[in-house]
Amino acid sequence: MAARVHVSHLPLLLLLLAAALPAGALRFDLHSGHTKCISDEIKVGAMAVGKYHIVAPDDGTPSLSSSSQQQQLPDSHRISLRVTSPYGSSLHYAENVHSGNFAFTATEAGDYLACFWAPDHRPPVIVAFEFDWRSGVSTRDWSTVAKKGQVESMELELRKLEDTIKSIHEEMFYLREREEEMQELNRRTNARMAWLSLLSLAICLSVAGLQLWHLKNFFERKKLL
Repeated sequence: MAARVHVSHLPLLLLLLAAALPAGALRFDLHSGHTKCISDEIKVGAMAVGKYHIVAPDDGTPSLSSSSQQQQLPDSHRISLRVTSPYGSSLHYAENVHSGNFAFTATEAGDYLACFWAPDHRPPVIVAFEFDWRSGVSTRDWSTVAKKGQVESMELELRKLEDTIKSIHEEMFYLREREEEMQELNRRTNARMAWLSLLSLAICLSVAGLQLWHLKNFFERKKLL
């Protein structure tokens, strides 16, 4: 059966299409002794790859362009990285490095976290680094596909578009599942709140009854009633 996209879902479809397109590396400034965390929501079975490197503090040249530039970096310009799954499992760890990369296939759905930190240094310094984190269809190396398959440029673009559409289709089903989970959580929460409200009302009525009983006995003992 052919899938139909409702008009109201068009903004979401455009947003997912923009998210599926490959993006360049992002540059961050990290103060020594501090931590910066970046999260990415990844669904089960999706491939994720990441690359990171320190940027030379003088002219903005990446440190991994040559070994001589890495050696010229001061000792304070190093970073550590830990990548964790939504349930806290460690997927990648590197300590006091100039650059590195990682790759994994998601076994849990949710927000994956990449935390960078720089060693404490006196006087404080700012370490600039670039981080490129891709997941899903954007992890595929299309230049390799073009070389291996010897395909025309139009066919290559069609393959890119096909994979992007598949990724959007899977993402929409994933969002629908997340929506159902959130609705079920809301139903359970509302049911618990209703029971809590009834329990609170019962307690309040019980306390009021005990107070009336106590006041009645008090007035009877004082012969005021």
